[in-house]
Amino acid sequence: MTTPLRRRALRTSVVLSAALAVTTLAGCSGSQGATTLDTKAAVQIQVWSGQSDAAEKVIEGLAKEFEKAHPNVTVNLSPGASSTDQLLQKLSAGFAGNQYPDMSYAFGSWAGQLEASGRTLDISSEVKKPEVKWDEFTAAARGTAQPTGTKVIGFPAVVDNIGLLYNKTLFDKAGLAYPTADWTWDDFRQAAKKLTDSANHIYGYGYSVSGSEETTWQFWPHLWQNGGAIQSENGKTAEFASPEGDSALSFLRSMAVDDKSVYLDQTDTKFGQLFVSNRIGMITSGPWQLSDLKTGGTSYGVVQLPGTNGDHQTVSGPDIWALFDHKDKNRAYWATQFAQWLTSAEQDERFNVAIGNLPLRTSEASSDAVAQEAKQYPGYDVFVANSKNVKQTRPTTKGYASLSVAIGKAISSVLQGQGEPKAALEQAAKTADAEMTK
Repeated sequence: MTTPLRRRALRTSVVLSAALAVTTLAGCSGSQGATTLDTKAAVQIQVWSGQSDAAEKVIEGLAKEFEKAHPNVTVNLSPGASSTDQLLQKLSAGFAGNQYPDMSYAFGSWAGQLEASGRTLDISSEVKKPEVKWDEFTAAARGTAQPTGTKVIGFPAVVDNIGLLYNKTLFDKAGLAYPTADWTWDDFRQAAKKLTDSANHIYGYGYSVSGSEETTWQFWPHLWQNGGAIQSENGKTAEFASPEGDSALSFLRSMAVDDKSVYLDQTDTKFGQLFVSNRIGMITSGPWQLSDLKTGGTSYGVVQLPGTNGDHQTVSGPDIWALFDHKDKNRAYWATQFAQWLTSAEQDERFNVAIGNLPLRTSEASSDAVAQEAKQYPGYDVFVANSKNVKQTRPTTKGYASLSVAIGKAISSVLQGQGEPKAALEQAAKTADAEMTK
């Protein structure tokens, strides 16, 4: 397994800095191309992969296969920018100068802004075709590709979720039974208390208090399992300052402030490193962690998240292959065909699964490729199965970035003993609402 495409946290600062440049370009249009589809006409499509190193080599090979199967099509493939983080700014500049690709990798958090640019294709009718098998993608992945609910702007590119990773060495030392799939949050809290050894700087659990999206999205499963919502359906107001939100944050506060069983990470990364080195008993993280655990020789296990009343919902941050309109029927057709082909089960097993990401489609769960990955990286199969617990879409509307910052700061302050959950969430909701109405 090579290094996964990226660590699964939204780069909130990038979203905020580039948002204005993208959204203010809505209504611009490129020059007119082919007005009638001719599937045999020679055509070139430009694809920005957002990948580097081994992942880029894999997708380059796949693009050549597609060209061989379709000799009239040339796929001009490149990473598009020096890093995936820079693609949004590159797209913004491209919109302004009519020099943007037909297809680009995009973080799911950008989807709403990309749709607002007025440059995306609408492939809603395409994904309804039986051969696309659109329902094989998770609801969260489909929702991310349809940010406002009015049109589908691309195909899922990467899916993920978070589960509970536990350190067997520390559980054995504490004489505790390992977590099971039917654990409740109370089971989890009690285990964290027993694992904590303050004299030796060992903690039961690790949580980010940087205020970033790492802080925020770890909170969403608690909120959803309690029956709460992140924001209104139209994306105009925050909904997390609710009794359900208060209960969820109060639970985390009880662990961090009352029990002192939580390592409060200011960096977003140190809690993972401390878990690897047997200093933290449990973390909630995803399949991208498995490579570090194998390299570190950590004895670990993976189960789905603890639940509330049998609800074990998790969170996912899918990315997409965004498709863009050049007013050219041939380019639009072949960009869509390439995206559909690349995300088919056969190709996905050779791309996402081969480089350590989860399979995009449910039909891949029992494949030999997934079994091989699970054999090499124990716990991978648990994350594959955990896709069934991905039931809600993390918002991709342009207001989500501001909301994430507001609640992230609230969570961080409360877990560090600086405020009460209800008041902190209410203030965060007011801040988020004010930002979303600008």
